[in-house]
Amino acid sequence: MSATTSGKYEDISTIYLSDLNTAGQISVKMGNCQPTIMPCEDFDVAADIKALRKACKGLGTDEQVIIDVLTNRCAAQRMEIKQAYFDKYGNELVDVLKSELGGNFENAVVAMLDPPVVYAVKELRRAMKGAGTDEDTLVEILCTATNADIHMLKECYFQVHERDLESDIEGDTSGDVRNLLTALLQGTRDESYDVDEGLAEADATALFEAGEGCFGTDESTFNFILAKRNYLQLQATFKVYEQLSGTEILDAIDNEVSGTLKGCYITLVRVAKNPQLYFARRLNEAMKGAGTDEDTIIRIVVCRSEYDLETIKDMYLEKYDMSLKDAIKSECGGDFKRLLLAVCH
Repeated sequence: MSATTSGKYEDISTIYLSDLNTAGQISVKMGNCQPTIMPCEDFDVAADIKALRKACKGLGTDEQVIIDVLTNRCAAQRMEIKQAYFDKYGNELVDVLKSELGGNFENAVVAMLDPPVVYAVKELRRAMKGAGTDEDTLVEILCTATNADIHMLKECYFQVHERDLESDIEGDTSGDVRNLLTALLQGTRDESYDVDEGLAEADATALFEAGEGCFGTDESTFNFILAKRNYLQLQATFKVYEQLSGTEILDAIDNEVSGTLKGCYITLVRVAKNPQLYFARRLNEAMKGAGTDEDTIIRIVVCRSEYDLETIKDMYLEKYDMSLKDAIKSECGGDFKRLLLAVCH
């Protein structure tokens, strides 16, 4: 990376990009998932930076060239483009594009020019800065992260922001939400594919006795089980829970828990059952009703594009009887829409 603003992320970018295919592996393996963006086989970095330079010079900007280049290169190749652009022209590509673009299109382009882990930690910081906390973003990122993701997020957060992620989470949340997110930040979930039926029965009983089977709710039991067990083990536990109580686990959580903690538990259950369906739901929530949550759309579309976005598209169509691309067409506009559609292929 260059010695300018990009240099701040040199080490973590290298770590992340060398390990690009291992982060997020649990969710990808479980669903036999497919990405929408793959490495460009005939990648020509010199041609790409020349095309981008030309697209931004003179009167007007050729947004289609920017879209064509960025959405047909994987994250590692986009980082090469950033470096080569700086080496040849002496300017940061992000700064050049920011001066030419605006609005949600600019935000999406900038997101694509960060290594995904750097972009994710910027989103975590954004969720905690200033008055109030964007709990939905914290929950989405932390409750869907693998152990490898968690360790990279913590290291990258410190490098980018010179702050400790765990301390910031502790300072910005409270009570059982803080306890749960702190437990997730330990990155100690069992990530095997082993299922112990006896443990499933014991955990289901413990969950019932901590919730429906008692006055009030013992959140520490929910926190431990949902943060530590592997996804297949949790699926087995949820089946036993329904047999035991006659209530589906999500309904039980809805009845017993409220606020942000309920959102955390529902996210963890849905991710354990089907991570890609969870993200499809998040995208639908971002687009339905009055207003559109563009930040969430950008975050999921960009960050999942090299893991499982193709599978998320399948889940979206199955769940909502509408393609994700059609939903984007109806909710987004202009160059922003064209970029999202190109990422979705």
